[in-house]
Amino acid sequence: MATLHDSIFVQAAPEKVWDAARDVGALHIRLVPGFVVDAQFDGDTRVVTFGNGLVVREPIVSIDDERRRLAWSSTGGKTTHYNAVLEVRPEASGSRVVWTIDLLPNELANAVGAMQAQGLATLKKTLEAG
Repeated sequence: MATLHDSIFVQAAPEKVWDAARDVGALHIRLVPGFVVDAQFDGDTRVVTFGNGLVVREPIVSIDDERRRLAWSSTGGKTTHYNAVLEVRPEASGSRVVWTIDLLPNELANAVGAMQAQGLATLKKTLEAG
């Protein structure tokens, strides 16, 4: 199983970053606009449309306000297993956003890692812009 672990510093208070991250239905508006172009709910599952046209179903596993930790899984893409955790941690004058992904098959690690890096860059740009 491939594990992808990436993080980015965001010049914004952890409370602000977490407020946007935990708003799971507004992913495409508040956190990563353009990278994600739509997010709808079907019961407890978020249906996400990415800017590249990929559509996946993401059951939200947990939203932990105390730890500022969001966990979800994903079905509908090319992966046979996908589980992710996003954490927001205070760091210096801002926040460290840590995104960890476990996935199968291993051969998709480079493509998913590129999307992960793009998502984090979009998150940083969005939250630092105001």
